[in-house]
This record gives sequence, C-alpha cells and structure tokens, in this order.
Amino acid sequence: MSGEPVTPAGRPSGRPRRSSADVLADAAAELFLEQGWARTTVDQIAQRAGVSRGTFFNYFESKADALWLDLDASAAGLGDALRASSGSSPVRRVEAALVGLARRHPADRVPWALSQSDAMGLGDDLVSSAAVRLVRIRATVTSFLGEAGGLPRGDVRAEVAASALLAAAATAVVVWARAGVGRRPLDEEVAAALAPVADGLDAQAARG
Repeated sequence: MSGEPVTPAGRPSGRPRRSSADVLADAAAELFLEQGWARTTVDQIAQRAGVSRGTFFNYFESKADALWLDLDASAAGLGDALRASSGSSPVRRVEAALVGLARRHPADRVPWALSQSDAMGLGDDLVSSAAVRLVRIRATVTSFLGEAGGLPRGDVRAEVAASALLAAAATAVVVWARAGVGRRPLDEEVAAALAPVADGLDAQAARG
C-alpha cells in the first residue's frame, strides 16, 4: 500500500489489474485516514471495496492484516530467499537475503501503517500488529542462522544475531517509509543499516 496520496479505486486502462487483496487494502487505508482506525469496521472496508464481508476474510484474518499486505508477502518468501542466498558467513547470507527482498519491493508500495500511523490513529494497534510479524520473521531467521552455522537448537547466539539484524532492517524500513517522496531506494536504506551490524556480528564470531 502506498503511503503517498490516496489513488481512487478507478485506474486508467493499461495498468495491471489489481487483486482483490490490493483493493481491500487500499479501501482499508482510505477509511483509516478518513475516520480513524478505531471507528472503521471490516464491514465498512468490504463495502468500500465493493465486496462481501466473507471476501474480506478470504484474504485477511483481521483489519490489522490489511495494513501489512506487502510485508506479509515479502515475509512469505523469506525462507526461500535465505536458502538461495550466498555470502561468506550465515550472517552475510541473511544480510544478502534481506537486501534482496528490499530490492524487489516496488518503490511505490510504502506501508500506510508506517507513513500515516498518526493520521490513522493506530497507536498501540500498530505496535502489536507489527510485533506479531517481527516475531514470526525472527523465528525464520533464527532457524536459518542456527542450521547454517551448525549451532544447536535454541542457541542464544542465533537468537541474538537474528534480533540484531532484524532490528536494523526494521528501522531502515521505518526511516524509508517516513522519508517522503524524496526517499532513496529501500534496498539502499536496508543495506546501509545492515552492514555495520553484520560487520560486528562477524567480528564477534571470529573472536569466538
């Protein structure tokens, strides 16, 4: 979902057809901006999108999920991206995978939840819905680091490394989303945030 001015539902001909999930996510964002998060219901979102309430729940479990359509899509591909990544260490492979996902993210798909959170009145709901997703992503990265590094299951080093890398990446995404129309490419923002963290983790691993 773009964080720039809302685009009406009608699109000029010749553009790719939007999925029902995209239409619902945009309808939700419009309503959150117009009347606030707390006052917007799933029924209103479905009505704005021109679909049934049941159709909404075919794509999202809750209205919070409509805020994170693109993030959830990227997270779904993280496991494959990690396995396909290359690098001099497991940490560097995570770095490469996260930068690669950021590079493939469409430049105009800025999460409304990050760029317009105050206008939507998200507050604690933003924190809780984002936290759920970060926990899931961290579990994926932790598992990869443990397996790729030959660490025993539950080793704290994998947990710490995953947390540090994802904190840097998440911060970069927030900075990028809130930078406005002059923002630099997302992959550049993510790469700049991850590099010093990856350097530090590799240096620590080398010291044993």
